Amino acid sequence: MMRKSGCSTFLNEPSMIPLFLVLLHVSASWAAADSVYATFVHCLSKQTNQQVSHILYAQTNASYTSVLRAYIRNSRLNTSSTRKPVIIVTPTQESHVQAAVICSKSIGLQIRTRSGGHDFEGISYISDVPFILLDMFNLRSINIDLKEQTVWVGAGATFGELYYRIWEKSKVHGFPASICPTVGVGGHISGAGYGNMLRKHGLSVDHVIDARIVDAKGRILDKASMGEDLFWAIRGGGGASFGVILSYKLNLVPVPKTVTIFRVERTLEEKATDIVYKWQQVATTTDDNLFMRLLLQPVSSKLKKGEMTVRASIITLFLGNAEQLVSLLGKEFPELGLKKENVTETSWIGSVVWWANFDIGTSPDVLLDRNPDSADFLRRKSDYVQKPISKDGLNWLWKKMIMSGKTGLVFNPYGGKMSEIPASATPFPHRAGNLFKIQYSLSWEEEGVVADKNHTAQIRTLFSYMTPFVSKNPRRAFLNYRDLDIGVNRNDKNSYEEGKVYGVKYFNDNFNRLVKVKTAVDPDNFFTNEQSIPVLPRFHSGVSGRSTSILSSLKLVGASMWTMLFANLLNI
Repeated sequence: MMRKSGCSTFLNEPSMIPLFLVLLHVSASWAAADSVYATFVHCLSKQTNQQVSHILYAQTNASYTSVLRAYIRNSRLNTSSTRKPVIIVTPTQESHVQAAVICSKSIGLQIRTRSGGHDFEGISYISDVPFILLDMFNLRSINIDLKEQTVWVGAGATFGELYYRIWEKSKVHGFPASICPTVGVGGHISGAGYGNMLRKHGLSVDHVIDARIVDAKGRILDKASMGEDLFWAIRGGGGASFGVILSYKLNLVPVPKTVTIFRVERTLEEKATDIVYKWQQVATTTDDNLFMRLLLQPVSSKLKKGEMTVRASIITLFLGNAEQLVSLLGKEFPELGLKKENVTETSWIGSVVWWANFDIGTSPDVLLDRNPDSADFLRRKSDYVQKPISKDGLNWLWKKMIMSGKTGLVFNPYGGKMSEIPASATPFPHRAGNLFKIQYSLSWEEEGVVADKNHTAQIRTLFSYMTPFVSKNPRRAFLNYRDLDIGVNRNDKNSYEEGKVYGVKYFNDNFNRLVKVKTAVDPDNFFTNEQSIPVLPRFHSGVSGRSTSILSSLKLVGASMWTMLFANLLNI
């Protein structure tokens, strides 16, 4: 079950607030929220010509908390002080999404759109201003056409569901996307998500052939009606900056009937440094059918009691049989000493289940488990490496990893198909010239502010230590490993300059084209968040001011600190 954050302790003298004033302002807050809810319901009903109460959850609804928590995948973002949506909308029809956009815009509330809830910074379900959460989990239809070798998949579907439905229809087709089965399709694809077939087939967005999106005017657009620029932008530029993604049409990819998997581990005492150094030379240049992910983790040494070491783990998918794989790595990576008994042949769907951390032979049915209301506390960051790290550099890195705490590093090799596709083909620019991508990974179980600060400091320290080894000018980052440390947009008159800070890190030379598309399709900047694509400066209309009246009524803005306190306690 999801863990709750510790209680807030910032109020030292509650007796200083007269009880009748407390009750007065609490009552007024709920009244304001009820008024907004009533206005929204009336608008939504009018727009859809339907009864809509069954898809709406006000904060007073008994199911509100369970619906909100179901797809929060980071406990760090589920505290008593985390801002909660004024209303949760759970559309079951595309027209519900259209109406939600129109009505949110008319009453001056922001929209946040959640597909699977895996945004590492929670941008899909939290905001500093009053907002409506559009929770897409009901829009998860999957329609496969094997003759076309395509699939239409709803934004609210998970990849576990997509992989399972493909497997039901065909044992020789797959799709190159997330290894985590609970990740939502909408956010993953719109942010250029990847999987363990990226060296063979590229990114998920490289196989998108159509899409349906609700724009800022409430219109449903497909590839033909949205035009090439917007279609380009939502294939890696983050859909939430441009509208609400309803569904994507994807090309399936061929997979062999037999694939091969293995995992090997070495510590520093077992010559892990040599393994990691050689991995950098082999993993990005080897056969395109081979993907070798490298995990680096500080662990307790089994050979030297009381001391720490670093463990290197190589996790592999090979689109071929065991004999081919053992022969290949025997020539290219003899340091592994790989033998046939070290590897396992399975089906593609079997490899999907294994990569999702289930035992070999586990039924694919587990991929249908959405595992709601489950999360750890976590922090993630990203980097790109364009030159191999020397052995001296690796030895220095081991010391810093052990010194800085528990943060692990995940190296994902590029090359293959990734080097063949131009950087401008989609908004995702990190193609040729990048050896591998790094994910900084830190998870913990302790609740509270102190634990959060300590772990945040750990991952930031290691990120700083890595500066000499990673890309520069800009130091590149991956949008789907959302990281607010690299820049935040307050969406005021400086929106473009603030957006450029993180924009060039995520998108490099593609940032300016994204800004032009954004300005053309959403000039009022309705679809905005802390790291959205900004509009050009001359088009900025002070978007944050649109919510002033709502913000005032919900927060009961006043001069005294206790007024703001109760707005926080009400989570509005």
